[in-house]
Amino acid sequence: MSKRKLTRQQSWRIQKIQDERRERAAKREAHIDQDMDSNSLGPEQEGLVIAHFGSQVEVESAAGNQRCHLRANIDSLVTGDRVIWCAGDPVGVVVARQPRNAELLRPDPYGDLKPVAANIDRIFIVIAPLPEPHALLIDRYLVAAEAVGVKAVIVLNKSDMLNPDNRPDIDELLAPYPALGYPVLRVSSETGDAMESLSAELDQHLSIFIGQSGVGKSSLVNTLLPEAAIKIGALSTSRNEGTHTTTTARLFHLPNGGSLIDSPGIREFGLWHMDRWQVEDGFPELRAYLGQCRFRDCHHEQEPGCALLEAAAREPLLQRRLDSFRQIIATLQASTPGGAES
Repeated sequence: MSKRKLTRQQSWRIQKIQDERRERAAKREAHIDQDMDSNSLGPEQEGLVIAHFGSQVEVESAAGNQRCHLRANIDSLVTGDRVIWCAGDPVGVVVARQPRNAELLRPDPYGDLKPVAANIDRIFIVIAPLPEPHALLIDRYLVAAEAVGVKAVIVLNKSDMLNPDNRPDIDELLAPYPALGYPVLRVSSETGDAMESLSAELDQHLSIFIGQSGVGKSSLVNTLLPEAAIKIGALSTSRNEGTHTTTTARLFHLPNGGSLIDSPGIREFGLWHMDRWQVEDGFPELRAYLGQCRFRDCHHEQEPGCALLEAAAREPLLQRRLDSFRQIIATLQASTPGGAES
């Protein structure tokens, strides 16, 4: 699949940005080398990246936490990365990144894949009655989770905001997912309702909360870990969208042994970098019908003998997921990058 065609001005701007990044990296490497030459760094040790701050990261180890520079030969670091680092005064240095078990990626506006978090084994998709959730957004997150082989859990936060007007739509939206193997939790960080169930799902795992700004991810973290003291953005009353307050993904340790990454809000999760077969594999209930269509190159649109269309005619919930599949495929065909942070 080809990327979108860039204008000459766009290509020049991207090249300029890349040159500036290389220049900054060279200066940073020179500064780090000076620190190392001055013998101010301690021995190499293992650590865990618990936050990222531009050109620095915060590393946790048995000896404590410290801000660290990155060696320029390290491609990238994200929260959850396991690293080799050297303590320094006042700043340490990360000298190597250990292999990742899993990484959550999203495309950036320039068409490159940007990691969001590493070594996670649970993705918690947080939605709320407001901002209004949509099936396509949830399904995009689920496809991303399936692509990296990480279990996904859907969390409806602010369940105290459910009422006779919005409850039927929310119930209909969430109806397909439990049967597909995606647990659905209805919780409220405001009232504490079902927070015990959420805590149990987080135990003994490295998890990440993802979802639109304003759904209450940081409020959930504050309820689970009051000492985290995260700023909570007020929901915009004019646009029913969240105020983006979490500016960097940060890892918190939970009392019962798990860890949680609180990430910046993402209104869209572009999948344009994936091919059609990867997207198909992201819909588990479609797998049983793939390869059974009359035509080998069936696009599951209007073709006669399409096994998926015949199954969807019998199962309304499957029809809705098939609609999401088609919309995602349409974005692939249009080669439109997405996934910009709010």
